[in-house]
Amino acid sequence: MSDRPFNILGIQQIAVGGLDKSRLRHFWVDTLGLSYASTFKSEKENVDEDICEAGSGPLKVEVDLMQPLDPEKKPKVHEPALNHVGLWVDNLAAAVDWLTAQGVRFTPGGIRAGAAGHDVCFIHPKGNDEFPIGSEGVLVELVQAPSEVIDAFATLARA
Repeated sequence: MSDRPFNILGIQQIAVGGLDKSRLRHFWVDTLGLSYASTFKSEKENVDEDICEAGSGPLKVEVDLMQPLDPEKKPKVHEPALNHVGLWVDNLAAAVDWLTAQGVRFTPGGIRAGAAGHDVCFIHPKGNDEFPIGSEGVLVELVQAPSEVIDAFATLARA
């Protein structure tokens, strides 16, 4: 697979869900000391999420604390509690094209703006007949890394 036209650079985020975002925030912010950055709400995605951060600068990692707006509607952002893992990628469009050609199944919606403002898309946790490769039970978000993140990872690689 040396012809891969993209690189996964590192973890961009993890997203955890629960029925009560205030309990999540008590643990992640009050107890562990992560910083609260912003809130994102989407009726379409059935989510009320607090975006928190560990670390700083271009290598900080988001921890998104997600509560469903309606626990009976889909997507059920609280099931499973570890909702998804986000990975920085240096060329999202090339990654989607290449992975699709390899048989990777993506969720509906294609590449779009994510809650933090970066372009994103999601790899489906399960394959199907048309696209047999899924992410084996874990929803994976591919996130287009901005230039400062790409540069920071390149600097670390040279160190």
